[in-house]
Amino acid sequence: MLAALEERESTIDNALKAAEQARNEMANLKAENEKLLAEARLERDTILKKAHDASAKMIEEAKEEAGKQGAQMIENAKAVIETEKKAALAEVKTQVATLTLEVTEKLLRKNLSDEKAQKDLVDGFVNELKLN
Repeated sequence: MLAALEERESTIDNALKAAEQARNEMANLKAENEKLLAEARLERDTILKKAHDASAKMIEEAKEEAGKQGAQMIENAKAVIETEKKAALAEVKTQVATLTLEVTEKLLRKNLSDEKAQKDLVDGFVNELKLN
């Protein structure tokens, strides 16, 4: 009977040791899980920060590019306006010259419609040439 009690005591002792060992393993696993969870959180935070930084950089680059394109469009528009302005001024000058010639021609025809007016004009030109 003593042997049976010793065997039972040994079994209980082994069971207690196994339970203690299991508890220690559980504590180790829990600590390892917490460590892995902390590392995962840190990695997540790092990834989110990188993503945020990349997003901010992309937005800034897009703003800069839009600004450059806007400035280029304004410069192009100014160049087109300046070209059209010069063309319009040239056209106005041409029209003024044409109108001046037409008016002068009509005035000369009216003033030189008779032979005496023509002779007086030629004499006036000749006199001016002699003076110079």
